[in-house]
Amino acid sequence: MKRLLDLTLALALLALLAMPLLAVATLVRLTSPGPALYWSDRVGRHNRIFRMPKFRSMRTDTPAVATHLLDQPAQYLTPIGSFLRRSSLDELPQLWSILKGDMSFVGPRPALFNQDDLIALRTQHGVDALLPGLTGWAQVNGRDELPIPAKVALDHWYLQHRSLALDLRILWRTAHKVLAREGVAH
Repeated sequence: MKRLLDLTLALALLALLAMPLLAVATLVRLTSPGPALYWSDRVGRHNRIFRMPKFRSMRTDTPAVATHLLDQPAQYLTPIGSFLRRSSLDELPQLWSILKGDMSFVGPRPALFNQDDLIALRTQHGVDALLPGLTGWAQVNGRDELPIPAKVALDHWYLQHRSLALDLRILWRTAHKVLAREGVAH
């Protein structure tokens, strides 16, 4: 049922957002050198690496580490990067990953391939058995503001309590937080 919901919602959103997606891609290309999309190596279900697209919000010379590990991350933002991140528009290309089956709409956010501490804790708590999500329980309960152990505790709680009703609640809360621009650090 969850996969059917993912496919239906992803296809509907792609049809609805085709023109805005094209507009954002064009703006990214016009405001900074480099491609419109950034393909990031991420950790998926059972710690399998997959390539996840995002609209590029950082310069092409930015180190491949979590943003909170950068010294002065704002210096790496493209001219529209801050807006893309605050509005979460940079996340929209992940609809492709949902269609491919690498991600779901709801699940733990996919870790970067080099976030060894996060990957190890998730594996220890069985969270690696879940398909990563565009949004998740940790995102609606703190997002960028949470330390890694707190994120994993929330991911583990989701693993134990997941249901269609909970997924719909998370999607609703995500929409509210995105519109209110809550919990975005950069």
